[in-house]
Amino acid sequence: MASTGTTTSPEGTGLIGGWARVHPVRAVAVAMILVSLVWRAQLASRGYLAVDDYVLIARAAEADLTPGFLLTLYNNHFMPAALLATWLVTRAVGLAYWPYVLLLTAAQAVLAVSFARLLRTLVRPGWALLVPLAVFLFSPLTLEATSWWAVGVNMLPMQIAMVLAVGAQVRYVRTGRLRHLVTLGLAVLFGLLFFEKALLVVPLVFLLTAFLFVGGPPVRAVLTTARRYWPSWLLLTVLSLGFLALYGSRAESSLRRPDSLGEVLSFLWQLLGSTVVPGLLGGPWRWLPAGDGAPVTAPPELGRWIAWAAFLVLVVLTVRLRRVAGRAWLLLASYLTLVTALLAATRLGSIYSDVAGAVPRYVSDMVVVAALCIGVALLGLRPVPDRFAPADPAPADRADETDPDPDDGDAARADGDGTLATTGRAATDDEDPGRFAAAPERVAADVERPADSEPAPRVAVPAAAYRGHGVLHAEYDDDDLPPPVRPPAARPFDAPPQRAGAAAATTPPAATPPAPPSVDPMDRTGDPTPTEPPADRPEQPAGLAAVTGGRDPDDPPPPAVLVRHREAVSAGLALALVAGGLGTAWTTARFGDEWAVKAGRTYLDTVRAELAAAPPGTVFLDQPVPGDVVPTLSAPYNRQSTFFRALPERPVFVTEAEAPSLFDPTGRITPVRIDGPTVQPGPEQACGWKVTDGETVRMPLTGPRDDWFWVVRIGYLSSGDSTATFRFGGKEKRFPVKTGLNQIFFEFTGGGNTAELSVADPGVTLCTNEVAIGTPTPQQ
Repeated sequence: MASTGTTTSPEGTGLIGGWARVHPVRAVAVAMILVSLVWRAQLASRGYLAVDDYVLIARAAEADLTPGFLLTLYNNHFMPAALLATWLVTRAVGLAYWPYVLLLTAAQAVLAVSFARLLRTLVRPGWALLVPLAVFLFSPLTLEATSWWAVGVNMLPMQIAMVLAVGAQVRYVRTGRLRHLVTLGLAVLFGLLFFEKALLVVPLVFLLTAFLFVGGPPVRAVLTTARRYWPSWLLLTVLSLGFLALYGSRAESSLRRPDSLGEVLSFLWQLLGSTVVPGLLGGPWRWLPAGDGAPVTAPPELGRWIAWAAFLVLVVLTVRLRRVAGRAWLLLASYLTLVTALLAATRLGSIYSDVAGAVPRYVSDMVVVAALCIGVALLGLRPVPDRFAPADPAPADRADETDPDPDDGDAARADGDGTLATTGRAATDDEDPGRFAAAPERVAADVERPADSEPAPRVAVPAAAYRGHGVLHAEYDDDDLPPPVRPPAARPFDAPPQRAGAAAATTPPAATPPAPPSVDPMDRTGDPTPTEPPADRPEQPAGLAAVTGGRDPDDPPPPAVLVRHREAVSAGLALALVAGGLGTAWTTARFGDEWAVKAGRTYLDTVRAELAAAPPGTVFLDQPVPGDVVPTLSAPYNRQSTFFRALPERPVFVTEAEAPSLFDPTGRITPVRIDGPTVQPGPEQACGWKVTDGETVRMPLTGPRDDWFWVVRIGYLSSGDSTATFRFGGKEKRFPVKTGLNQIFFEFTGGGNTAELSVADPGVTLCTNEVAIGTPTPQQ
């Protein structure tokens, strides 16, 4: 968001202060972005790695950087770029957490700036532009994506791809330039490299084009969209088919069938009632802990109904004020339907179905679409010339006013009186701060002029008359105008003809003295220069145009209640915004409290301290880490030998040792005890089971053992060094025997109710009464 100039205020506040006073909306938006980045980075830093993070890191620590590793699916997810990022961080810093927080924050910064630019491109300027920006920056539905690496490494790139792809399509629709198709394809490809769900960007781009840029009945709108912008769909179809072929060759079907209709209805109520709608309005205000992972939504019943009421009021009010609002809400509903269907097809009927609708990360990408639709509903679409409108060929005596390529030369020239003559585009960011948009009066005059009439005279428009209105004000960039500029003025979609009262706009305005270059009436007061409303249209409430960026010619008149009770309406809107902000702050703070509790961090800190104090030569038997750190479903990556692989001071794990140790559930080092059946006492007095003369001794157990993975402990007294053989369930294990009283632990796979033991050297006698087969546990 480049500034249009720098100004030093008379009070000496400096360049930044002067810029902020001239562009207050832009300054507030920049401050909001910075606050969101700092706030969420601080919140993420309170937590630590969690659940899937450890699995991704363990896989990266044990693998070489090869195509096979990058193209391997994780939980049926195709994410080579995410695996590459994790591999690089793991090899550089191991299990350190700060690089992941830094990467998540950097991705948020790119996403926030890209979204702000998209808002400038798509919607009208106005203070209300800060509302969709705030929804996007602070929505609790995206807290997981900005705090949890395993989620953010998928979702943040997907959201970036959504924003870039939509922006590229909007520019292509408005200009027809093929370079925007390249950006569109690269954006989708970028998202697919991180997350296969980015394939939803393709229908999103199509739906957005059909709903916001093509009008008419649904069938005709779809056909027109497909025909008019076919290069976009050809490119996206080729990308989609190629990706699906690659993904389908590696993935297993994850589609499931719900167990009952009640399960489906419960899921929908949970998703829409507890997560989506409350989350868009600052909820859920209360979280339900979910172990080391992110908490799930658990809104209070009253908050749920208040959120729904506020959302319905927003929809009804915006539909009543703007014609395009209804299509914006239909776009949101359509994308949410796609997300819901995908989630239901892959989660219902599984062990996660009870909470699938309460997990915000499953719908965090929807926040991008919701914020854009809220912006369109509040502000309307930014008006630009329609490249598909019938062209009005410029006569020879007007050739000096048309620029065949807006990228070449200036399209606005200063006249001697200090005004700017309109030629079809606004000044660029490098031109005078009083840059302007093409005057709608001028364009309308061109449209209404009869074909056989004399060419319309050039109209001088004051430089400040069409100034931008703050930070995300919609300057008319070169990329947003087709070459050449063609009348008539574009409408958001194929609108019906204007009412007769709008004909007054076709009269060219008289030239008026320009405002000072550094003063913008909108930026200074928040209200535009008052103008007389058309005779057939009620006056807007005071300040409403400044907030919502003005009105389209085809918007319905505002309800009379808004005009009569404008002060009460303004107070109510302000109260609603304050309540939403406070609710968002409360929800975010409570999420941070839950996210800060990390069993994995405590476990790792204890292990590091214990390893530093352990004597040299300490070895360990491999065991699962606690289930609240890495669940059993993640096996074999829940094993300690894998979990600690990325530690620079990682412990040594063995399958056989005389005195191995274990990490207990808290991470402390303890001796090993075998929990399981033992051999019955032997017949020899003071010896138990006597193994000598090379014979095999059969020792019955106190209880049977299934054929499974066990650890065997044998405590013995030997007359000399030799080699012994242990047999159990048809399998055997050889181990060394040392003179004197000793013990040995080793891993063994087998089952049965009788163990056998023999010694290779006939001259060596071995006595034992301590043979246990079972599970190693910490010795108390």
